Amino acid sequence: MKDSFGREIHYLRVSLTDRCNFRCVYCMPAKGNFYAPLPHLLTDAELIRLIRIAATIGFDRIRLTGGEPTIRPNLVNIVQGIAEIPGIKEIAMTTNAVKLEQIAEPLARVGLKRVNISIDTLDAERFHKMTRFGQLDQVWRGILAAERAGLKPIKLNSVVVRGHNEEDIVDLARLTLEHEWDMRFIEVMPLGAIADFQMESVVPVAEMRLRIESALGKLEPLDWDGHNPARPHRLRGGLGTIGFISSVTEPFCAGCDRMRLNADGRLRLCLLRDNEVDLLAPLRAGASDDDLRELMQGGVWNKPWGHGLAEHVIAETRIMSQIGG
Repeated sequence: MKDSFGREIHYLRVSLTDRCNFRCVYCMPAKGNFYAPLPHLLTDAELIRLIRIAATIGFDRIRLTGGEPTIRPNLVNIVQGIAEIPGIKEIAMTTNAVKLEQIAEPLARVGLKRVNISIDTLDAERFHKMTRFGQLDQVWRGILAAERAGLKPIKLNSVVVRGHNEEDIVDLARLTLEHEWDMRFIEVMPLGAIADFQMESVVPVAEMRLRIESALGKLEPLDWDGHNPARPHRLRGGLGTIGFISSVTEPFCAGCDRMRLNADGRLRLCLLRDNEVDLLAPLRAGASDDDLRELMQGGVWNKPWGHGLAEHVIAETRIMSQIGG
């Protein structure tokens, strides 16, 4: 399945909820209700149906996101239902890990293969300040629980925000010297109500690399397939890898192979653009599988080439927690 630019699209990021038990500074404003009423979100059956249809047109990799996906009721049953869909090759999840200590093993048993875990600093006080609710020790226990459950390779995500955690990059990178983990550093991306703050908070990947190499030595570039947003590197003697996601300063749109299904049933064509296809309304109005398949195929074909940050075009309709990254 290809879009109008010839890119093969087969990776679907599925937001299970727009709710979260954190309120990270780069993701949500400090105050305000940004949650859709629950009846406006996909039910379990609707979610499974849309993923099943998506699999028939070539989507074979699923990543569960949020908000925070682990607070979705019936998560284990949802993962099992997705795993039973013909054509689905892999199910992964991006999470803050708070609940993984309890549910990593059950999720692994029903088909979850990997997790990406958000951890922006190893300083407990700064972690609490950045997440506004989070406790670092809970996240750390969740990481270890995911590793015990075999959800490997463990990937850790750090969104680097000027004035908040750029000083913590080196300590996070040092984790890869002792663990077989993939540590990924992400440029903060502007969206919605806090776009101005986000743009002012961008720490370029070039600066991140300089900080790491000044403290820990030269980074060795590793093979990159052009599709993974993280360009991988390794420290000398490292057990894990270090990746950089440079959405703002070095976009990788030419290799994009993904779409996003939001929790409210809208297919989002590009993370940083407002283009969406409403699937929930026709689904609830009685659309057939063929009807929904045609809408999805149209969305794939009309996927934009890339974001418009260089032209100062910023998506305004959603904040990051409503999309799932």
